[in-house]
Amino acid sequence: MYDISQVQSEYKTKLIDADFAASLVKSNYRLHFGVGTGSSIYMDRALGKRLKTDTLLRGLEIQTEVAVRNDLLETFKATRDVDTVRFYSSHYTGMDRMMADAGNCWYVPILFNEEPLYWGQEGNGFDICCIQVAPMDRYGNFNFGPTNADLLGIIKNSKIVIVEVNEKMPIALGYESHINISDVNYIIEGESPELAEFKAAPASPEDRRIAESIVDRIRNESTLQLGIGAVPNAIGGLLAESDIRDLGGHSEVIVDSFMNLYYAGKLTNNKKVDKGLTVYTAAVGSKALYDFIDDNPICCAAPVDYVNSVHTISQIDNFISINSCVGVDLYGQVCSESAGFRQLTGTGGQLDFVLGAFLSKNGKSFMCTHSTRTKSNGEVISLIHPTLPRGSIITTPRTATHYVVTEYGAVNLKGKSTWQRAESLISVAHPDFREELIQEAEKMGIWRNTSKIEYI
Repeated sequence: MYDISQVQSEYKTKLIDADFAASLVKSNYRLHFGVGTGSSIYMDRALGKRLKTDTLLRGLEIQTEVAVRNDLLETFKATRDVDTVRFYSSHYTGMDRMMADAGNCWYVPILFNEEPLYWGQEGNGFDICCIQVAPMDRYGNFNFGPTNADLLGIIKNSKIVIVEVNEKMPIALGYESHINISDVNYIIEGESPELAEFKAAPASPEDRRIAESIVDRIRNESTLQLGIGAVPNAIGGLLAESDIRDLGGHSEVIVDSFMNLYYAGKLTNNKKVDKGLTVYTAAVGSKALYDFIDDNPICCAAPVDYVNSVHTISQIDNFISINSCVGVDLYGQVCSESAGFRQLTGTGGQLDFVLGAFLSKNGKSFMCTHSTRTKSNGEVISLIHPTLPRGSIITTPRTATHYVVTEYGAVNLKGKSTWQRAESLISVAHPDFREELIQEAEKMGIWRNTSKIEYI
């Protein structure tokens, strides 16, 4: 029989302070510090304090994922050397890039949807996981808030589970979106900081032209997957002003654009799968977005192995996947996560959504990039490359690439030969680089001379 007084008593029994939590850590422990907006704050701070004085604590491994925060980990600041703590991340953010640049963060290449399964394989679990959650409800449940992702996989494969209660964490309704107190070992309370916000840069003229090319190819009753950045925001704005109606949302990440489309009456989720629901595995955006998802029954936070499943995506008709990339080569290979050897972000679910969208009835996927980039020394380079720069990571292989979009238009590469791909991609490259790209394509044996006149 359910007894609320028993739940409250259990809460008090498991309540500890952050310093006690840090004292549980032993040498050679593997720790997970949570995902996205659920990343640890209290434990990180306390363990950082301990590391400053405890010179015997060594051999730690700390795993992060999509850390949505505005500063470095306190444990990183306190780490004396890589033999004290090594940091790992399966999806870099600015924090991880700074730690990697300092020589102490290693990227873990993995498909986001595989992570719940991966943590359960031998040797991949954790001694301690520590995640931020919303306050406990009367049934003893702690909601995960805007980030669902692989949290249950992490929790199930951790020997000690610690939750950090944040009074400002919104309640994100959905599938498997909470942990019960019976599965929690310890609880920490703290000052409940505001969730870190992400504000995309204003759309440039190039971003708007890219968005226009994509919106022209979206029909009524399409379901959207949008990434993060200026282009998705521009797309959301154009769709809100358009005659397109009855859109749906099924996205690894939901951003402010989804909220704006709902308020514009465009996001009705009249789709066959999860009808009436905007499905996502993480929300990243403004405080207004976090307020929007709070206890909102039309928003459905779900585990990443469901949201990013190719099978799930493929069952949704008219699926539209939109992602940004760092560069594309003339074969149609897409790099979305590195600048040469430097890891920038992660693979995430891009490949899953590209594959799922193509399998969807009338589905399309779009890779978006500006045609050029200006380097710090003032040099302008083409982001349509003959071959990707040395060290570039291929996030989406040429066999999967569908549409590539720049400010000069959109081209469909699916099923095209190597020379047809080169021709199409050069047509959306910056005009200043087209002749050079043609010459390189000729050297590579993927250019037909009969095509040359059209692009010079």
